[in-house]
Amino acid sequence: MKETKIYYKKTKLNDPVLFVGLPGIGSIGSLVAEHLKKEFKAKRFATLYSPYFPYQIIMLKDGAFRLVSNRFYYAKGGKGKSDIILLLGDAQPLTPEGQYEVNERIVEFFKHLGGSKIFTIGGYSMGAQYVKAPRVFGLATDAVTVNQMKKLGVTPTDATGMSVLGSAGMIVAFSKKHKISAACIMGETGMLDVDANSAKAVIQVIGKLIGKEIRLGSIEKLRGETEKMLSELEGPKMMQQFPPEMGTQFKEGPSYIR
Repeated sequence: MKETKIYYKKTKLNDPVLFVGLPGIGSIGSLVAEHLKKEFKAKRFATLYSPYFPYQIIMLKDGAFRLVSNRFYYAKGGKGKSDIILLLGDAQPLTPEGQYEVNERIVEFFKHLGGSKIFTIGGYSMGAQYVKAPRVFGLATDAVTVNQMKKLGVTPTDATGMSVLGSAGMIVAFSKKHKISAACIMGETGMLDVDANSAKAVIQVIGKLIGKEIRLGSIEKLRGETEKMLSELEGPKMMQQFPPEMGTQFKEGPSYIR
């Protein structure tokens, strides 16, 4: 395989909206997309392979295996509503060249499907502390989408100079290039490899966005298990929430988001 390729089954879609949930900080994108896939009973219709993905295979049951990939799923939106496309995957591209090629290919494919809007999902890292009541941050390609996010309770980013790494940022950039409205929705997180609490906050925003109540059972269960584990391991100090002023006074920590 010398280039990124997407294999897909032709599917009739109504003004689809794409939600991208790939591996990243706090696994927030992956958690959200996997939860939405199960809740919407979404069906896979396309698979993306790329030589820029990690050089490995994924083991399956009974001795089977598959290549590392990104996978597109769809769910019908119902009468008068846009259909939903979800992008999940095992990994992001390993190199800068791969990030450019794969993420533009994703946007081009979505445009080919007649898509109207893209939302990428990521984590907004606030350092090595568990965030008890995570905020949801966002940035967008245009003022209309920024205002739409504000109405949903999303806080516009004001961290000038910070970077959004990987697909969460690059897909938004290529969306602007291809004249598709897009936004990056980021759950506030810190210290956890799998942050179900932040994922829950993002899912609630997405529910408002699509005008549909999304059940939170499995995410709530994982969140509860995580908080119980942290409480047992670290005691009550670990569970403290950032003070309200942290958003303006926080000076140290990672200078990137993904």
